Amino acid sequence: MNPFHFLSRTGLVVSLILSLGACSTTTQQGAVGIEREQMLLVSQNEMTEGARKAYSDVLKEAEKEGQLNTDPKRVAQLRAIAERLVPHTDIYREDAPAWDWEVNYIDSDQLNAWCMPGGKIAFYSGIIDTLALTEDEIAAIMGHEMAHALREHGRERASQAMLGQVGLAALQILGGVQGPALDASNMVVQTTFILPNSRTHETEADRMGVELAARAGFDPYGAVRVWEKMLKLSKDAPPEFLSTHPAHESRIKDLKKYAKRVMPLYEKAKAERSSN
Repeated sequence: MNPFHFLSRTGLVVSLILSLGACSTTTQQGAVGIEREQMLLVSQNEMTEGARKAYSDVLKEAEKEGQLNTDPKRVAQLRAIAERLVPHTDIYREDAPAWDWEVNYIDSDQLNAWCMPGGKIAFYSGIIDTLALTEDEIAAIMGHEMAHALREHGRERASQAMLGQVGLAALQILGGVQGPALDASNMVVQTTFILPNSRTHETEADRMGVELAARAGFDPYGAVRVWEKMLKLSKDAPPEFLSTHPAHESRIKDLKKYAKRVMPLYEKAKAERSSN
């Protein structure tokens, strides 16, 4: 087959898929101005249903290991923070406050917290204890993780993976490519479509998270303090261009900029809470 024709036909397959899924966005802009278009080939319902099962499995395993919700005071704190954040998710999506939000605590040394599609949140004791998180800092992390779900980054990454699979299938069908060459093509798809977007996802979640925190009456600079603490723990982190996440210094600089932008929202929320 003529290499030019082969590449052109492969490109047409990928271009068609992109044209079908790339012209949409999952959220409103909010005060921080999130407006990037997204490729969404996987349905929201599929992701939500998958998350529901995955979350149930995680909780069952944690319960089996005696790690689930072992500290009632901390569980209550986490759920109270979520209750303040969730109503403000409507600034990004009108349907989000009605999601089946759920928050649970897992006793584990992992420095981790996450939110699955549809609002399934878990916090690990390791991240709270190791970083000695304040309430504002917990809210910053929770807002960040909620933003990933609101923005449907998991759905977007699943769509990117689907595109990669279709692209590789096209290579096989059109050119009979096998073995190492196919692996190299997969690497190109990964580095072109997935890794750079992962940095974008983190930045979007950072910015949306500080807005959610501010609107709920939590100090948006809590996010800055979280990453200052992370920086102290991560002196040997790889350079930014080799990482799927922004470098800590870049992240802190960006968070300071957006925390400053949403400070009026925080001051307003704080005043309203004081008067009630």
